[in-house]
Amino acid sequence: MTLSMTLGMTIGVKRSLHMMWGELLGVGLVAIFAVIGVATIMLKYPSVFSALKYLGGSYLIYLGIQMWRSKGKLIISNSPSSESTMKPIQLASQGFVTAIANPKGWVFMISLLPPFINPTQALTPQLSVLVAIILITEFSCLLMYASGGQTLRLFLQKSNNVRLLNKIAGSLMFFVGIWLATG
Repeated sequence: MTLSMTLGMTIGVKRSLHMMWGELLGVGLVAIFAVIGVATIMLKYPSVFSALKYLGGSYLIYLGIQMWRSKGKLIISNSPSSESTMKPIQLASQGFVTAIANPKGWVFMISLLPPFINPTQALTPQLSVLVAIILITEFSCLLMYASGGQTLRLFLQKSNNVRLLNKIAGSLMFFVGIWLATG
């Protein structure tokens, strides 16, 4: 989301779309691999699944605390950036790598998706619906972040505004982490 907002601020929404399709491909793969791996663990080793759930919730709580403690700085240059000269495939690759290499995305998918899988039913239809919902939601959010990036550029350049945004997002992550660990 941060990448989408930053690209929206620096290169515009239209060029950011190239990054978005790469990120959507990565998010879809992360969701599929997370569900398949966790579903296997959940069926064979329920105690390992519980440990993963607690670790995932703890990690989200940790991220929430880190966001609360952040300095609230947003650094965006007014000069032309390297992103403005990147080719569409480079932007897509950047989005894909961001999604695949993001530990928060893995933890989120591993923690959130398995409770929605019914082990007595076929995995493919359930996974297809979940991934479709995730990708539609992800694309909508990426588009909103990129669109809002241009509008929010001036607002977020003030340190206190970024700090407030971090506190709100950090609080949400903290409470989702508690919900995941205890739910």
